[in-house]
Amino acid sequence: MSDALDRLLLRLDPIFDRVDRLLRQWVGSAPDAETFEAAHAFRWRTGRGVGRLEPIEAVAEFDLDDLIGVDRSIEALDRNTRQLLAGLPFNDVLLHGERGTGKSSAVRGLLSRYADRGLRVVEVDRNDLAELPQLLGSLREGTSRVPDRYSFLVFCDDLSFGSTELGFRELKAALEGGIEARPPRVCVVATSNRRHLLPETMEENRQARVDEEGQLHLGEVLEEKLALSDRFGLVLGFYACSQPVYLEIVSHWLGEAGLDELDELAREAALRFALERGGRSGRIARQFANEWIGRTRLGAAGPDRGSKRIR
Repeated sequence: MSDALDRLLLRLDPIFDRVDRLLRQWVGSAPDAETFEAAHAFRWRTGRGVGRLEPIEAVAEFDLDDLIGVDRSIEALDRNTRQLLAGLPFNDVLLHGERGTGKSSAVRGLLSRYADRGLRVVEVDRNDLAELPQLLGSLREGTSRVPDRYSFLVFCDDLSFGSTELGFRELKAALEGGIEARPPRVCVVATSNRRHLLPETMEENRQARVDEEGQLHLGEVLEEKLALSDRFGLVLGFYACSQPVYLEIVSHWLGEAGLDELDELAREAALRFALERGGRSGRIARQFANEWIGRTRLGAAGPDRGSKRIR
């Protein structure tokens, strides 16, 4: 009987292994200190079963010193992060402004600068914000044994809401006003092209009125929309750069690649590139620098011997 049972268990072992792997894929494993030590960045996934943290193996690093023209915003963001790491009071952060001005790169730069001090980033898609309470509970559970070892930026990139999207109220409660306490050392950071995160209509603005004492009262719908952005204690603007700053950024990236200082030919090409793209920003400056560096080095390497001349 014992031999038969052993043989049966031996045959069932591969099945148990497959079930175990399937369960891990479905619900994920509970995070622990080892999880946060092994990876510096995570994605919060809710596509299958309950939410789970997925480690990001290859993190796109960025140096905060490479962001030019947004010094005041970077300084404030960096200081707030150091307060978080030190266990001091801090504020949730909203980075708003035009496309390509460095909002997302700033968050990546914080991780590159402070990962060795225990900073971790958890990226949350805006479609998964309705599960934000579950994410916060998971972080609380994972750090319960080492509450002072790790600090977290819960990061939602390109955040905005339509009038009927899920996650709006969950984010409001997580920022401030919910009954359940947030885990310590967890800061919410969002980037958005909109200062107030939600579209505002002309009709809503018409509902504003001035009372007899000269005080402005907004309409109820507009008040509801402003209530979300008002819960971010630190609101920092990232704006399109001037022409001198744009050229300074181009020159910076050319210098990083070992090319000479920005000459007249490269300057004219950079300005023409920005004109064709319809604006000036750090992203456009980097894109031009990539194009110019590639073109310069390709030309220095000589003509492609595999190419054929067309007559």
